[in-house]
Formats: sequence, structure tokens, C-alpha cells
Amino acid sequence: MEFLLPLLGGLFIGLSAAGLLLFNGRITGISGIFWGAMAAQSDRVWRVLFIIGLPLGALLGHILFNIPVPLEHNNWVLAVCGGLLVGVGIKLGSGCTSGHGVCGIGRLSLRSFIATCTFMATGVITVLIMRILF
Repeated sequence: MEFLLPLLGGLFIGLSAAGLLLFNGRITGISGIFWGAMAAQSDRVWRVLFIIGLPLGALLGHILFNIPVPLEHNNWVLAVCGGLLVGVGIKLGSGCTSGHGVCGIGRLSLRSFIATCTFMATGVITVLIMRILF
């Protein structure tokens, strides 16, 4: 049964990405959706609703399936530094993991495949370094 929730989560992510592309003609790249919501664009409403729906979907999953809430990490300096590094990486990679990993690879984009491999390798290296240092 434990394998079922991640499987359903992946299915819903894929369906929502396909639905946004099919019905709205947009790629489900969270960073692009977020920055578009912050800018004064004509399609701002759906972007804001999409961003609001992300934590609401997690809350709904927590309530319906009794999924435990992850423990918080108390080191705010590391959290802020990590967030800034992610922001820099998004700009350098011309997108985020959702845009490249979910949508780009699904569209057979070589650029997205390379970006996703880079994201994953960087994540593995970061975890190894953090475990050694802390």
C-alpha cells in the first residue's frame, strides 16, 4: 500500500501537466508560473490560483490520506541560502525541475533532459557534502 500514494501523486502531477498544456497551452513550470503571477500579465488569475492550489493540494492529501507532515529543519540560514541557490539555478537553467523534468522530458526535449540530469546530480552532490559537513 505504501507504493500507492507516490504512484497516485506522480499520476496526478502528470495529468495536471498534461491538462494545463492541453486546455491552456502552457507548460507546467512552477517558476515561470510564479514569476508570471508576480508580473502584471493578462493571464495572472490562473497563475495565482495555480500557486494557491499547490499548498492546498498538499493539505488535502494530508487530510484525506493521513500523510505525515515533514519535520521542519531549524537552521534558517541553511534554508535561506538553499532557497537563494535554487533561485540562481532556476535562472541559470532557464527553468525549474517541474518545467524541465516533468514537461520537458515528456516532450522529449534534449535541453530538458540535460537540465534534469544536472539538477539530480547537483542534488546528490549537495546531500553528500551536507552529510559530511553536518
